[in-house]
Amino acid sequence: MASPGQQSQRIEAWFLENRRTLPWRTRRSAWRSLVSELMLQQTQVARVVEKFIPFMERFPDPASLAAADEQEVLAMWQGLGYYRRARNLKRSAEYIVQHFGGRTPLDVDDLLQLPGVGRYTAGAVASIAGRRRVPIVDGNVQRVLARLHADDADPSSRDAIDRAWQRAGALVEACDRPDHLNEGLMELGALVCTPGVPDCGTCPVASGCSAKRSGRQGRIPPPKRAAIKIEVHHHAVVIKRKGRLLMEQRGDDGIWAGLWQVPTVESKRKLVPSQVQRRCGIELAGIDRLGSFTHVLSHRRIHVHVFRGSIAAGVRAGVGTWCTSSQMERLPVSNAVVRILEVART
Repeated sequence: MASPGQQSQRIEAWFLENRRTLPWRTRRSAWRSLVSELMLQQTQVARVVEKFIPFMERFPDPASLAAADEQEVLAMWQGLGYYRRARNLKRSAEYIVQHFGGRTPLDVDDLLQLPGVGRYTAGAVASIAGRRRVPIVDGNVQRVLARLHADDADPSSRDAIDRAWQRAGALVEACDRPDHLNEGLMELGALVCTPGVPDCGTCPVASGCSAKRSGRQGRIPPPKRAAIKIEVHHHAVVIKRKGRLLMEQRGDDGIWAGLWQVPTVESKRKLVPSQVQRRCGIELAGIDRLGSFTHVLSHRRIHVHVFRGSIAAGVRAGVGTWCTSSQMERLPVSNAVVRILEVART
């Protein structure tokens, strides 16, 4: 196997030749790197590409985000999912303003003080924006390193994770540019050393890959056990009156915390329309079922059943807020609610 220095040089050179053009790479700063890294957690790159520039235009620095209303922040984040990241980013901005004079830090220890920032994110910002010689390990990087060393251990085990960080540390210590090396490792895992069958013919370190040498590159690392998903049912009632849509805000805990939705009855099993009508907390004159779909999250499979409800003239809704079309555009809602409204329009 090639030395860490040789491997680093090959990965860096490959990255400079093959890196994708992404909006957060056009101009580097600690703040832009922090925003992009939090957006990219558990989210497809293509979706982040759509959201990054508008978000940065509205919140070009920590001070602008710290001063913003949380509902506006969540609305700007819409489509990226995992809204806790948006809240953590806002809290981080507030912390940066209060403790770092509004300048995003570049030292790992300082970055680790920010809400929602762990070892990987701190290392990514410090190395990519600040060229600090620190390692990073995410799923892509761990896969590349596991194959290089033919490490067939469960990638979620503590020992496997520790070995990945040690190997990443050896590479970054031997590299020329920590930013190019760390981004190169991530890019290599995203484009070449992918899950399943990697494209070894275009890999810059294939000649020293122990997994390839033994013909096991498609089986290393072994797949993670699929998470058991909880099955739940959401019964969404779309109610309109005089061109306005009735909306309610979810609580501060649980999935989609603080986001807006049409009145919804949650249960462990599917309910019939009469049960939904009784449980929705609104005196409905009638209710009709429009359709159903399934919305899958990391640990939940949500079966969404869409209904149209009507309220008799002169009867108050009692709960929720009547929203115009322009008001709806400013409300943060989940992708599931977007789809609910699409079902209601068909």
